[in-house]
Amino acid sequence: MRLKVGSGCLMGVALMASSLLAGPAMAASCGGAAGFDSWLAGFKREAAQQGVSANAISALDNVRFDSGIIAKDRGQSVFSQSFLQFSSRMVSNNRLQKGTSLIRKYSSNFSQVERQYGVPAAVITAFWGLETDFGAVQGNSPTLQSIATLAWDCRRPEMFRPELLAALQLIDRGDATPDQMRGAWAGELGQTQFMPSYYLKYAVDADGDGRRDLVHSVPDVLASTGNFLASYGWQRNQPWLQEVRVPTDLPWAESGLDIQHPRSFWAKLGVTQANGRPLPMDGLPSSLDLPMGRNGPAFLAYPNFQVFLKWNQSAVYSTTAAYFAARLDGAGPVHSGNAPVTVLSPAEVKQLQTALVRQGFETGEIDGKLGEATRAGVKKAQIKYGLPADAYPTPELLARLRGG
Repeated sequence: MRLKVGSGCLMGVALMASSLLAGPAMAASCGGAAGFDSWLAGFKREAAQQGVSANAISALDNVRFDSGIIAKDRGQSVFSQSFLQFSSRMVSNNRLQKGTSLIRKYSSNFSQVERQYGVPAAVITAFWGLETDFGAVQGNSPTLQSIATLAWDCRRPEMFRPELLAALQLIDRGDATPDQMRGAWAGELGQTQFMPSYYLKYAVDADGDGRRDLVHSVPDVLASTGNFLASYGWQRNQPWLQEVRVPTDLPWAESGLDIQHPRSFWAKLGVTQANGRPLPMDGLPSSLDLPMGRNGPAFLAYPNFQVFLKWNQSAVYSTTAAYFAARLDGAGPVHSGNAPVTVLSPAEVKQLQTALVRQGFETGEIDGKLGEATRAGVKKAQIKYGLPADAYPTPELLARLRGG
């Protein structure tokens, strides 16, 4: 649940953050080890004012600034991969077989979760597999130290300071001891990687042992994940992603996750199911998702796909998770598309972003990653230059931009 840390705080933690971001807990400068201990002392005082027990606050006594966490935060590169690169690695035959086996093994738990929250087993299992390989790789970073380091760092303190408070509240609630709180480097915990604030809000004691244990208890993990996805607006008995085939002469500017049309709209344009059969001529809202442009794989993304994007804002990750869930639900392997696709390197994407900005197009951060902001800028540039506006950059577009 890597990018979800930026989507806000829950259970009133956001209100508490206004205090934790002020006064002595907010240093004039941040980053690096200098000043960390002083800041943490101020944080402890303000956590006490928010009702956190002295016992929980004492868990911060041995926490130190961890420069390795900062290096990992700055060095994320996985989402520079294309959809086919990322999905072929993450949706392996082994994961598909393991996921299918686990759906059978925990069928009664999954049935209960779907009855209560409306979320099918395939969707929960896809996140379970992608996040921790079904609980096998949950991470071993000390959670409090990781979050405290990121809370002190200048880059995203407003995201992580409430999470540090939530982690202490988890200790107070009895869901985990400080020693048990070990997980991913950015502070995620458990088999589907919940940030502490989400753990507080959505964790469910499904096995009835009196604790919400997202590290060891599979029933708790499945129910909590279903509860969380339902909170994001999952629509019961509705699809999420469907692979399609597209003709070569579509109005490509109509594609994109920010544009919806009735499914009949796409059917009239010649879009078919992956097996070549016609799409239903109905009004189900859908977006044409082209993760690698008009020549690559194509999907219809339905309203439930927005839940995947809320889990993780990376379109590559979200499409991969939704595709994984579709495979577990019976869909076949994805097709490579209509023609070979040239994937720009991270360095070329940086050049593209720089050229787009120079010509007045917004791209978000110039980071070599093809995020949604960059793709929106690409689409506008393609329209300007009379190129197919599928929001996916090509060497031709890069050359046009370089030439001014």
